[in-house]
Amino acid sequence: MSTDTRSQTLDPEKIRRAPKVLLHDHLDGGLRPGTVIDLADSIGYRGLPTTEVGELGRWFRDAADSGSLESYLETFAHTCGVMQTEEALVRVAAECAEDLAADGVVYAEVRYAPELFVERGLSFPAVIEAVQEGFAEGERRVAAKGGRIQLGTLLCAMRQHARAYEIAELAVRYRDNGVAGFDIAGPEAGFPPTRNLDAFEYLRTSNAHFTIHAGEAFGLASIWEALQHCGAERLGHGVRIVDDIKTSPGGEVQLGRLANYVRDRRIPLELCPSSNVQTGAAASIAEHPIGLLTSLRFRVTVNTDNRLMSGCTMSSEFAALAEAFGFGWTDFQWFTINAMKSAFLDFDKRLELINDVIKPGYAALINS
Repeated sequence: MSTDTRSQTLDPEKIRRAPKVLLHDHLDGGLRPGTVIDLADSIGYRGLPTTEVGELGRWFRDAADSGSLESYLETFAHTCGVMQTEEALVRVAAECAEDLAADGVVYAEVRYAPELFVERGLSFPAVIEAVQEGFAEGERRVAAKGGRIQLGTLLCAMRQHARAYEIAELAVRYRDNGVAGFDIAGPEAGFPPTRNLDAFEYLRTSNAHFTIHAGEAFGLASIWEALQHCGAERLGHGVRIVDDIKTSPGGEVQLGRLANYVRDRRIPLELCPSSNVQTGAAASIAEHPIGLLTSLRFRVTVNTDNRLMSGCTMSSEFAALAEAFGFGWTDFQWFTINAMKSAFLDFDKRLELINDVIKPGYAALINS
């Protein structure tokens, strides 16, 4: 844990300006409440609990505060319900880029499951191309205002369905058109990642990148399978790796074999503190394993998961961690460089962002 005394002087505007890298953010979990209402009206969707912007934002946060991943996932019925047209997907993706850039994010990998957006007849390619069009438009809007952001897409397969191989093929097909990699998402319990071994084998032999949601609602077995059977490069959440770490009453820490492997191999953990509290993976921010994992120097990254459902931003996550653990600028730079090193982006481009954007940005904050 940091002893950076500057953690006491972190103000919200400086945190917002700090360059950030986001690896775990769901497109359908980050809509603006006003956009949900507009899109629902445009397609005749009548399922929203309220059509008042402030109330709807609060409803999403309250509904997600269930302590259960399964209940948390139910809130997506509304966001996915209004994202069933090309126009809606373009708008949501463009606004995502704008919102992340306004929060100081310079690189983000945003994920979504194409199979959730075909209820009104869209094909998978139409969904993917609409999202990419939206991201490109959002990047243009940000640049026109003097900002910068670069976005990569992760295509998700829903682990409870049987379309992972098909989605993996699309990730490879579109990897030169903005798709950075592949993921599986959805309920962990009862749906181990090994159900999709053919998809992961195809991705590996295609030299494609992939992460796996593992170690969020289910424990060490999920992490072990994701790594040792499936070959995941990163762990989506991975917070339950703490189950393989024992701390004695005297404060001595002992890592089990899996935890040692994850740390030794520098396997990135896509930790999402506020979301982890909402789904019951952590009791509170102050009790989140990120403090221990950071002190042990796992490859920790900080992420939002679902900005609408958690009512969070990267800046608010940083601020909450600063308050809970005393983290300062050097810690936030470390998290950010960890994330940039772990991104599914060409090495030269990762290095450029680290040396030309991230390190200068934090140097200015540290020395201010």
